[in-house]
Amino acid sequence: MLTRIARLAIDRPKAVLIGALVVVMLCGAVGFSVMDRLKAGGYTSPDSESARATTLVDDHFRGVQPNLIIAVTSEDGVDGAPARSAGQELADWLDERDDIDGIRSYWSLGPEAGAALRSENGDTGLVTAHIDASETDLPKVSDELLDEAPRPEGVTVRVGGYGPLNAELNSQVTEDATMGEAVAFPITLIVLMVVFGSLIAAGLPLLIGMVSIVTTLAVLRLVTTFADVSIYALNMTTVLGLALGIDYSLLMVSRYREELAAGLDARNAVLRTVQTAGRTVVFSGVTVALALAALIVFPVFFLKSFAYVGVAVVLVGVLTAVLVLPAALILLGHRVDKYDVRVPLRRWFRLKPARVIAPEDSRWYRMVVAVTRRATPIAVLTTALLLLLGAPFLSSKWGYPDDRVITAAVSESRQVGDLLRDDFAEDAAAASTIVLPDFDGGTQELAAYATELSRVEGVSDVLSGAGTFVDGTQAGPATPGMVNEAGAVLRIGTAVDPYADEGKELLDRLRAVDSPGDTLFAGAAAENQDVIDALADPLPYAAALIALSMFVLLFLFTGSLVLPIKALVMNTLSLGAAFGAMVWVYQEGHLSGLLDFTATGYLVANIPVLMFCLAFGLSMDYEVFLLSRIREEWLASGQRTTEDNTHAVAMGVARTGRVFTAAAVLMAIVFTGMGVSKVSFMQLFGLGLALTVLVDAVIVRCLLAPAMMRLLGTYNWWAPAPLARLHARIGLTEEEPPPPGKSAGAGPVQVGGASAARQEES
Repeated sequence: MLTRIARLAIDRPKAVLIGALVVVMLCGAVGFSVMDRLKAGGYTSPDSESARATTLVDDHFRGVQPNLIIAVTSEDGVDGAPARSAGQELADWLDERDDIDGIRSYWSLGPEAGAALRSENGDTGLVTAHIDASETDLPKVSDELLDEAPRPEGVTVRVGGYGPLNAELNSQVTEDATMGEAVAFPITLIVLMVVFGSLIAAGLPLLIGMVSIVTTLAVLRLVTTFADVSIYALNMTTVLGLALGIDYSLLMVSRYREELAAGLDARNAVLRTVQTAGRTVVFSGVTVALALAALIVFPVFFLKSFAYVGVAVVLVGVLTAVLVLPAALILLGHRVDKYDVRVPLRRWFRLKPARVIAPEDSRWYRMVVAVTRRATPIAVLTTALLLLLGAPFLSSKWGYPDDRVITAAVSESRQVGDLLRDDFAEDAAAASTIVLPDFDGGTQELAAYATELSRVEGVSDVLSGAGTFVDGTQAGPATPGMVNEAGAVLRIGTAVDPYADEGKELLDRLRAVDSPGDTLFAGAAAENQDVIDALADPLPYAAALIALSMFVLLFLFTGSLVLPIKALVMNTLSLGAAFGAMVWVYQEGHLSGLLDFTATGYLVANIPVLMFCLAFGLSMDYEVFLLSRIREEWLASGQRTTEDNTHAVAMGVARTGRVFTAAAVLMAIVFTGMGVSKVSFMQLFGLGLALTVLVDAVIVRCLLAPAMMRLLGTYNWWAPAPLARLHARIGLTEEEPPPPGKSAGAGPVQVGGASAARQEES
């Protein structure tokens, strides 16, 4: 199949490029409106208890769970004229809107009934309400509220709550993505120019990356017609599209230049490139796509949308790399090395001219030989290092994201959240809601239940249709609208952090109280627990699916039963090390001052799962890069002895070490662009992936992999006879292996010149 694709690009390059341009233009037009179709939230399963309870509350008890909290702060205190006037003005303004209900205000309730809405120092009062909007429209409505809210002189008005928080997160993530790409693009171009020298060759990966991004935006827009897609999937589209576009193009262009340096003409060089590097790209893309496809087993659309988008962007990247890029290479021919910026630099700085060396004389080859001579100690030490780095992950904790994920300097919602946590006896955003569906009991039963709930340690008050209860005593009248034909609800006030261990313990104590009917729990603590449960149950299945698919693919790729197992073990070590570092930084709070985030004592639950699937695929990506070239050398060896295995490993690294290391650095640059984000879990995602690919490329592929392959010797290529025969029939190959004794792609290595596998030798 790849040979036919290559011949299409070779025979009709202009038609392929014109067709690609038309597709990109159409995709740009289709994908232009994708932002309006993306949704916020999606962290919990719609079938979870908290989601069902929230739906009942929103449909029948509006206002009980406020998603809008407005804080009014005055130097004259909340009972002074400026604060009272501002509070009344805000309440009246909200009441005029058709999409706002359940308005409660400290000033309308009074000092006694509204005590929970007054700060302990008396300078801040709250207005709470419910925004009646879908998850899709909630950020848009909240944006309006943030912009249009009255802000009278003499007081400070801050708008927060779940709705405004989502609006600010969406806006900040989009802004951060633009900033990250603006930083990553020029740095990436500079690195590509260092790797290739040629301005033309350096520009091709960026061009292919942009084609992948624009095309995938259209796919993303089509996906929104039949599935919910998270706003954060947009970041995945741009970052992953650019990263993989650069990754695959780097491999293809490097191999093409190597084949030219070996003496092939442009047509045969493209054909050979697609048959070899193209095969590697296809395998690599399939591994990443399958790893991301495993996200489909999770019942939350935040993760499901990354499965849809991830698979789409990978497949588009692969198709672009094996069809569009070869067509461009055919038209460029030897001009791919034009405008070598290092020629004038060498002349200006009086550096030595480029020289050609054999792969066996390169630094990469000598490094691998040194590693294989000390294979046992290096394998032991690198494994111990990776285990040590990964140790903190054993104590990782996961939870639901709250306003602390965004920097206070750019978020009113965060400022309101800090006020609630620090200055109020009761955190309005931490309250739990208990729903009694179809409750038809009397007031006495409801009062008895509320009384017992109010006695639970950590509960500040209980609002119900039978009264307000504090410490087992009725302290206020019944709250209107909390009992109707749909049942009854109770609101449990607390100052306990719902995402900490204390929040879980409080939830357990509340559930243990005997109720007068069936109960459903909603609120931050219940959502937090449901998120963890929704991820914990499918996680083993996702991991097993990824491991099985990777094993099968690598067997089809190599014909070996040992190499897939080795790859899975090394990838696990690599991911464990990166994840351990992320726990040390983001959960435990080390470097929080430098990176400007607030440590909450846990990781946002969906992010480690997403990182695991993507990082596992990317780690396998580099394994495929390396194994493809080692396998070529192994098949070309003579007697295929232990020495031939060691030589094949050294030659494979010599020819690809610079390529996959450069690819890792470039991918890390793209991911690090997300590290400038003001949203901590996007920082975690970007920096975590950057660290993963660097650890994998430097420690695993350069040290651990060669050491392990030397220790395993010829057993690297072993498979039982039945499986060997099976691979001979169905193994995914494009061509017959080169004859024994002839090294695959055995051209010289030009130092500082056109060949992609060159080394700088002084």
